[in-house]
Amino acid sequence: MCVIFHQYSPIDEHTWFNVPATMITIVLGAQWGDEGKGKLTDILCAEASLCARAQGGNNAGHTIVANGQTYDFHILPSGLTNPQCHNLIGTGCVVHIPSFFKELEDLHKKGLNTEDRIFLSGRAHIVFDLHLLIDGLQEGELTEAAEQEQSSNGHTEVAKKSTGGAIGTTKKGIGPAYSAKHARSGVRVHQIFNKAELDKRLRVLAKGAQKRYGSAIEDYDVEAEIARFDTYRDQLRPFVVDAVPLMASAQKKDLDILVEGANALMLDIDHGTYPFVTSSATGTGGAINGLALSPFKIKEIIGVVKAYTTRVGGGPFPSEDINDDGNALQRLGHEYGVTTGRRRRCGWLDLVVLTHSHAINHYTSLNLTKLDILDHFSTIRVAVTYKDPDTSTTLTDFPEDLSVLDRCEVVYEELPGWKGKGSVAGAREWTDLPQEARGYVEFIEERVGVRVKFIGTGVKREDLIVR
Repeated sequence: MCVIFHQYSPIDEHTWFNVPATMITIVLGAQWGDEGKGKLTDILCAEASLCARAQGGNNAGHTIVANGQTYDFHILPSGLTNPQCHNLIGTGCVVHIPSFFKELEDLHKKGLNTEDRIFLSGRAHIVFDLHLLIDGLQEGELTEAAEQEQSSNGHTEVAKKSTGGAIGTTKKGIGPAYSAKHARSGVRVHQIFNKAELDKRLRVLAKGAQKRYGSAIEDYDVEAEIARFDTYRDQLRPFVVDAVPLMASAQKKDLDILVEGANALMLDIDHGTYPFVTSSATGTGGAINGLALSPFKIKEIIGVVKAYTTRVGGGPFPSEDINDDGNALQRLGHEYGVTTGRRRRCGWLDLVVLTHSHAINHYTSLNLTKLDILDHFSTIRVAVTYKDPDTSTTLTDFPEDLSVLDRCEVVYEELPGWKGKGSVAGAREWTDLPQEARGYVEFIEERVGVRVKFIGTGVKREDLIVR
């Protein structure tokens, strides 16, 4: 039986495609996430015809202030704030359908009209409520295993940082959904429109989970989740498209396409601090594959990097400062996660991390955010290398072995701050910055080898220097 889930194209090529020829811009997180990608995406999407998410799920999150209204985005592309911009949740994403509808509803309540402007790839995978439950159970198992290791051998720090301990996921079911995808037992969005297929595959997933977790998931009711999808089926139909021909047509017409990266490079499943990572490819490669992009059409790859470093959840963080400076950065920067509300760990900018990120993503420019937070420091420290005390080796590359990273010492350079010499806050021109602030930016450019094109100087949309 052939099931046609959505046959028409949502794009009217006689109107939408008659625009000047442009190219693809990719915006990516260069650290561990929460760098402020949303602000730049919001600004750039004003000129975009299509804004697309390539990977991840509603574990990502950022806040955008537009037209005096505050919007929180998780799975939906932030191009929805531009009434002329179409938006796509791409094939590389995983989608929790109830959260998709809830996020749309929240935007509608704030007066944002999204009609005929948000589309979902039929090849994207579904995050079931079952996956959310499994996510929490897996985190609990990791925590229990780490506690047992610590009590038996006393190596508390090693157990926490390198080999054990909870990942610190958002418990949104993202990891289990990607696990099912790669085990070829997952369910794609288009399969929602084949009730028999969806029901069969979800029951198989539930049976496997029951064998694995036993009484821990006895409260999960697979038939109740199937019944919920019976109500979603008709609601979802207008949003679902075959993203491959859509993206092929958009690129053939040289539309201005903005790719909104989720998470960040140091959380990449391959190149991040594994296993303390997310479950998708968060870099340039993930964007290309997740949206079927032509690499020959890419105009810019912008790495977004905070003027200091933050991280949410478990895992290594070499330049983390747990003393006064770190607490000050956390307080002044209001460092709490949009998705979880968790307090972010804070520390100084780490150029070993940033050069590693650039080596993988090949940035054409950087967006340095929250430079104004450093107004309050007389001296600014920057991590420039690591030193392995066991071998007396200086490391300029981020190590793949986290046990090596655990024992490394961070080597800092100290730069003069501009406290009492001027303020970055609200600056709109390069020449408005204090000399020391310009020196800090130029130091980053010289060490990383990438131009800092955008500099964030405050929370407002207009608080941005473009060089």
